[in-house]
Amino acid sequence: MHSTRPLLSRSGFGGGGGAMNLRPENLGQEALRLTGNLCFALFVFAVLVFTLIAATYHPDDPFLHPSSSHLTSFLTSTSNSTFISTATDSAPLLTGEDFINSSSVPLPVLSTDPAPDLSVSTDSASSDSTTVDLSTSDLSDSAAQTSDQDDTSPSCDVNAPIKCSDRDVFNVMMRATIDGFPDVHIYRFGKPVLAGPPTNPTQCDMAWRFKPKNAKRAALYKDYRRFDISRSTNCSYAVLNIGDYHTGVNARKKKGGKKSGRSDNNFKIIGVAKPIIVPIVGETVNDTLPVVESESKFSTGKYLVYKGGGDRCKSMNHYLWSFLCSLGEAQYLNRTLVMDLTICLNNKYTSSKQNEEGKDFRFYFDFEHLRDSASVIDQHQFWEDWKLWRKKDKLSMHLVEDFRVTPMKLANVKDTLIMRKFGAVEPDNYWYRVCEGETESVIQRPWHLLWKSRRLMDIVSGIASKMNWDFDSVHVVRGDKAKNPALWPNLAADTSPEALLSTLGDKIDNGRNLYIATDEPDTSFFDPLKDKYTTHFLDDYKELWSENSDWYIETKNLNNGIPVEFDGYMRGEVDMEVFLRGKKQIETFNDLTSDCKDGINTCKNNS
Repeated sequence: MHSTRPLLSRSGFGGGGGAMNLRPENLGQEALRLTGNLCFALFVFAVLVFTLIAATYHPDDPFLHPSSSHLTSFLTSTSNSTFISTATDSAPLLTGEDFINSSSVPLPVLSTDPAPDLSVSTDSASSDSTTVDLSTSDLSDSAAQTSDQDDTSPSCDVNAPIKCSDRDVFNVMMRATIDGFPDVHIYRFGKPVLAGPPTNPTQCDMAWRFKPKNAKRAALYKDYRRFDISRSTNCSYAVLNIGDYHTGVNARKKKGGKKSGRSDNNFKIIGVAKPIIVPIVGETVNDTLPVVESESKFSTGKYLVYKGGGDRCKSMNHYLWSFLCSLGEAQYLNRTLVMDLTICLNNKYTSSKQNEEGKDFRFYFDFEHLRDSASVIDQHQFWEDWKLWRKKDKLSMHLVEDFRVTPMKLANVKDTLIMRKFGAVEPDNYWYRVCEGETESVIQRPWHLLWKSRRLMDIVSGIASKMNWDFDSVHVVRGDKAKNPALWPNLAADTSPEALLSTLGDKIDNGRNLYIATDEPDTSFFDPLKDKYTTHFLDDYKELWSENSDWYIETKNLNNGIPVEFDGYMRGEVDMEVFLRGKKQIETFNDLTSDCKDGINTCKNNS
């Protein structure tokens, strides 16, 4: 009996050798020790799980995620809402898509890997049936089968028409595209179709969606080109030539009627709290005006209209600042904005140097995106319906003639139409005055709804594509600023050809494609740079807005058959957007000169 206790203490029930001691006086110490051991085990397990996840996790393409900090800070800015116009700065205003940026994280190489799950869906249900994802395994296997034909294979008629739908033809076209455009990531190919008109039995058209490797903006681009295909006697195929930008017109998706009320010209990124829409540049644009479906729909709606005011014919930046105030109020009040799609273009953008009425909003901005993302109606259509049904349906209007009447005070107005009427005394008749004061913290301008015209962005894509997306860029501001040494004492000298050669020599390699965005009207001024670089200017690509271009034809149709001038604001938008797609970007006031952008003593470090 006396030997039992020592034996038990050596077993799992004793107090020696780290075993549990069940004596009452030791229970507290044992519990603490067990708790410590358990916590340590959980820590080790957590480290192992984290290591496993880190080793196997592949993040989504950062291209598909916005730079939220920049976008949020811009859209929720609490700065003074009064528009400050400077006569010296006529640069196009940034719009919504400029703030849906790619992350600074390096982008993964996608053009030669199996197509990833992009967590992207298109709004068009038919798009999947007309496009296929890029798959390396399919390419390599089929290419091998095509190029390494057995000697016993039957001979082929080299003069027979090419069947564009043949899988081997498709694979060789995909491979030629990937090899021919090394500076872009291709996300999706469309199925090849027969080229034409005129029909050529050895040509196929094919489209693809892509983005540049160094893209700083979250957008996809669409190109469609014509391929010359040859076939050898052993039935293998080869691509002899790939046509110029947008030559494969048969592969361009023809847009049908508007059915669902939403566009298929963008990608919706899913898997996030609020889906993010990014544009696809190069798709057919459908920016037809919205039409009220019926009398009952119109009569049960609620509307907001701004009438009069001094914003007409001001700079485009002023116009947008005021327009987005009205759109923000309409959204706050949950009303449809009645908008005037005609714009008076300020004389700083016109060749006549006079203010020009009758410009269409759709020339400059993406009305399709605005129409599909917000509730808006064309003013002309609205007033026709209003006259037709106002008395019959007893529709009422609430008139506001003082901008100091805040949107918050109008929130409970039941009338069908709220009309803000502005007087003739400037600046108290500017629309943006509505968004000042206490309203500023309530109404946020919806910048995300305003995108640049995709027709203009297609010109940008065309210019960059003609340089194979492999170029550097420099923005050279001269013009009136260089002629005003009182405000810009060094600008003229710092932007001379000799100074540019010296400055760029340390930043851009010899022989590179160099796009020069400039307000200097005489581009021969930059001829000395041609000895070191292959220089490119906006006017080198006039064919993209010439009489035979898609842009010219489509804007002419929008303008009731009257040709549209490629005006100064359009030039400024395109010039700067091409500049922003350069691999290296050299700015005037950050890189070329120590002068301040807005004149002497206005630099940020002096304020």
